[in-house]
Amino acid sequence: MKKKIFILLSFSIVLFSPSLVLPDCLDLGGFTGWQVEGDHTVLFYRQNSPIAKINLKGCTLTPASTVRLKKSYVCDNDSLIVDGQDCAIMTIDSASSQ
Repeated sequence: MKKKIFILLSFSIVLFSPSLVLPDCLDLGGFTGWQVEGDHTVLFYRQNSPIAKINLKGCTLTPASTVRLKKSYVCDNDSLIVDGQDCAIMTIDSASSQ
C-alpha cells in the first residue's frame, strides 16, 4: 500500500510541477548573435530568428556587455559569462514558443 501511495505521489509531483523536476534546456550552439532586453534578459539569435530568451540572476546587462556561453547545451541553473563574470541562468525559454 505504501508503495502505491509513493508512486502516485511521485507521479503527481512530475505531472503538476514539471519545472521543479525537469529543467528547461536548449542547444544554443551555432547562435549568430544576441540582444539585451532589459537589465537581466538576453535574447539569442540564429541568423535573424530568435532561438532563446534567457533571464539571468545576479548580473546586470547593458547593450555594451559581452556575453559568452560556457557550453552550447544550457539548462536552468547553468551559467553564462557576462563581462567576465559568471551569471546564473534563472530561466531559459525557447523563443519559438513565445
